[in-house]
Amino acid sequence: MLRLDGKVALVTGAGTVGPGWGNGKATAVLLARQGAQVFCLDINADAVAETVSIIAAEGGAAAAHTCDVTRGDDVAEAVAACVARFGALDILVNNVGGSAPGGAVSMPEEAWDAQMDLNLRSVFLGCKHALPHLRQRAPSAIVNLASIACLRMSEDRPHIAYSASKHGVIALSKSVAMENARAGVRCNTVIPGLMHTPLVEHRLVRQLGANDAAALIARRNAQVPMGQMGDGWDVAHAVLFLASHEAKHITGTELLVDGGISARMP
Repeated sequence: MLRLDGKVALVTGAGTVGPGWGNGKATAVLLARQGAQVFCLDINADAVAETVSIIAAEGGAAAAHTCDVTRGDDVAEAVAACVARFGALDILVNNVGGSAPGGAVSMPEEAWDAQMDLNLRSVFLGCKHALPHLRQRAPSAIVNLASIACLRMSEDRPHIAYSASKHGVIALSKSVAMENARAGVRCNTVIPGLMHTPLVEHRLVRQLGANDAAALIARRNAQVPMGQMGDGWDVAHAVLFLASHEAKHITGTELLVDGGISARMP
């Protein structure tokens, strides 16, 4: 079940901003454990090298590549390097993203543009350059990551560009799925809810002006009907399923990994 032997996967954002397991790092390691050869991308060379070293220590096959996924030339080069290294491409996981605070009035235009580049343009570029190779290896799969922030909005802490760009990921995924269904390339979206990854301590604590990481984590846990946030492995297992043969009749849809947040009444 859920084996990926003989498959080549490209995972973006495969490093982490600090100790622990982010969505991309956990996904890369899990896909390798299931037999895939994994081409790991990240803008931070040290971070992606750490992920590859974990895979290698477990006897898996992986390669590290530094890439700015908002730049078309960088992404084209990365996809070409993946195919040159492993001979093919079967699975694409577009995982890069990040939020910036601000509403329609308060957000500077340059912040809006940067959010669109990071969260949506990166997914477009990954699909654009990977699809010619994925079509050659059909049946193949793309899994894009959105966020619960595109389905539920906060009154007191808007992040308008993040919400809009992540909702755009869902629409982009559906478009790619329909365009490539007959070609044998599936495309789906994983929507994480509140997750406890290294981003919480290393970005959100500062972004929210919190002085106590433990208190922030407790507040986030309390918002989840199941009583606690998920983690990078919860996202990774959802990605694995959608990338696997067991999901061969699933395309153009979303898988929520949110502990029930989206189902809870206000």
